Amino acid sequence: MSMSLADARYHLDRVTGLIRRSLSSLHTRGWRATLHRIGVHLRRQPPPRREPLFVPAATPFAPFAVPASERPQASIVIPVYNQCRHTLACLRALAAYPPAAACEVLVIDDGSSDQTAQWLPQVEGLRYHVRERNGGFIAACNDGLQLARGDYVVLLNNDTVPQPGWLDALLDTFASVPDAGLVGAQLLYPDGRLQESGGVVFADGSCWSYGRFESAEDPRYASLRDADYCSGAALAIPRALFAGLGGFDTRYAPAYYEDTDLAFQVRASGRRVLVQPASRVVHDEGTSNGTDTNSGVKAWQVRNRQVFADKWHDALARQLPVGSVPSPARLHRGQRQVLIVDEVVPQPDRDSASLRQFNLIRMLLAGGAHVVFLPTRGLHGGAATEALQALGVEVWHAPFLGGVGRWLRTHGHRFHVAMLVRHHVARECLPLLRRHVPQARIVFDTVDLHYLRERRGAELAGDPRLLRAAERTRTSELAVMAATDVTLLVSAAEKEQLAVDAPRVEVELLSNLHEVAGHGRDWAQRHDLVFVGGFRHPPNLDAMQWFIGEVFPLVRARLPDIRFHCIGADVPDGLQALAATRPGVQVHGYVPDVVPWMEGCRIAVAPLRFGAGVKGKINLSMAHGQPVVATACAVEGMYLHDGQDVLVAGDAEAFADAVVRLHDDEALWRQLSGNGLRNIARHFSMEAARDTVARVFLN
Repeated sequence: MSMSLADARYHLDRVTGLIRRSLSSLHTRGWRATLHRIGVHLRRQPPPRREPLFVPAATPFAPFAVPASERPQASIVIPVYNQCRHTLACLRALAAYPPAAACEVLVIDDGSSDQTAQWLPQVEGLRYHVRERNGGFIAACNDGLQLARGDYVVLLNNDTVPQPGWLDALLDTFASVPDAGLVGAQLLYPDGRLQESGGVVFADGSCWSYGRFESAEDPRYASLRDADYCSGAALAIPRALFAGLGGFDTRYAPAYYEDTDLAFQVRASGRRVLVQPASRVVHDEGTSNGTDTNSGVKAWQVRNRQVFADKWHDALARQLPVGSVPSPARLHRGQRQVLIVDEVVPQPDRDSASLRQFNLIRMLLAGGAHVVFLPTRGLHGGAATEALQALGVEVWHAPFLGGVGRWLRTHGHRFHVAMLVRHHVARECLPLLRRHVPQARIVFDTVDLHYLRERRGAELAGDPRLLRAAERTRTSELAVMAATDVTLLVSAAEKEQLAVDAPRVEVELLSNLHEVAGHGRDWAQRHDLVFVGGFRHPPNLDAMQWFIGEVFPLVRARLPDIRFHCIGADVPDGLQALAATRPGVQVHGYVPDVVPWMEGCRIAVAPLRFGAGVKGKINLSMAHGQPVVATACAVEGMYLHDGQDVLVAGDAEAFADAVVRLHDDEALWRQLSGNGLRNIARHFSMEAARDTVARVFLN
């Protein structure tokens, strides 16, 4: 396909934007950091490979033990009829990688005539039950339901090899999705290709194994998703729900369509049916009954399709028409589909903008939307990408992305809303969206007003070159606002600024989004000072150079035992060297969980001397009941008042005085702690943003 004018403009804008930002970075970060950033932007990486599939060794039988518990959370029910070597491989996989959850393993023997009855009683911990006579798959599973003691029944075919972590991933889904009623695993062929990532049911009752023969890492199949049904080869369901539905419907005996029927029953009860790709199970399809639907037990598949179609006639009228090819657009046709475009996926444990974006995504999902994330750099974000997929976000990345323009040509028609994050991403992608996603509302998320932050940094540095760069950013940022439908701002102060700079731009205020954690430890149980902020952000680096170099020595002179904890990724060598000369300073760098410092340190400091937007570090501390000492710049637009919610100071001596005063004054500390929590609940909680999110994205 030839390149369109919009595609050519996108590539040109990307190159010129990178050059411009690189020149600006040279002035603020130096050549080493700039070259590193350029390399990151230009480097394209394949998605990380999953761990190789586990295959138990096919050794002669010898006794071994499977996981067992007298108080199981899950009962793994394995119906078997002969095929004892497959059963042995399945049990060996369970033994090799026992789940974290307490479980029991039940094998329901449906009248095997091979070595099953000889070997399985020797497996320690196994509950082995022999049926009086052969009754088929449905009868064996229903017997397993009657014998199960766990809170969840997990059905597992004997011709499967469950992979490490499979069961915990299934059970965790019930914890994270309260209305989940049935959760199925992602089924793989032994060569690693997808066998099924959930199933699709058409209007005539016929079925489609979604993703068959495709890559298991393809973004279409790699995220948590509602499915029409999940194969009974590996699924979990609450035992009480399964029993309340009467187990598998015996009208489908001996087998086939019972799992599809169960999924429809679960959905009719008001619960969701989900496929969990984080749970991987290798399935040797057809081992038990073959694949020929013209003979043997497999012939029941044809007969039971009509039984199913008759029973669910009304529900099937809402399914995809026969002959259509399932796709994300079709499978999510009943939802409002929201596209988010940014350079990379959010990393909420590293910066406040990512936390805000992550929590916004959570709110969109809770509002019933289907969210698709498109990182323009095409990189798989590792754990950050997997975290979004675990929520149910469709995250695209190389090599499946194949270019932003090409992807938008294919998928753009399905979106109701598209959000562009940061002005340089928006400037590059806006022509592509206008061409390929013309029906969507285009939202521009500033994150903060970049030109305002750059201007203040230039003024503090007294650098005319940076001032000119800030003016170019202003021109670019305002042009994007004028060309999009809605601009999201994070602070009332920025809204006031835009009322002067761009009065005709439609704006909405969507500030930082936090969960209120609570008071945490009391005054007497807390010690020391803390700062949290990544050091790729120039205002944070300047703040720490000033605080560690000038302010903290004044504090330490009056509080000789106090320590200062500096937390944040990408600490430059110069700051490390400065900290080494100041007793009491501990530079921790990146830490995966900052909560212990939020709950254990007595005071947070936010000594920012320039910047824009709302400071997530202040929100984070206040959400944990941790009072803050800050500069006026740091608390701008945050509805905070000096002496009531926060202490504000400008020069080094005043800042040190405020820290010492708050450290020693228990009554003042308690006042600021309580008022800070109320500030978060009123202005920066997800509940406070609910109406804005609904208005911009969901209505």
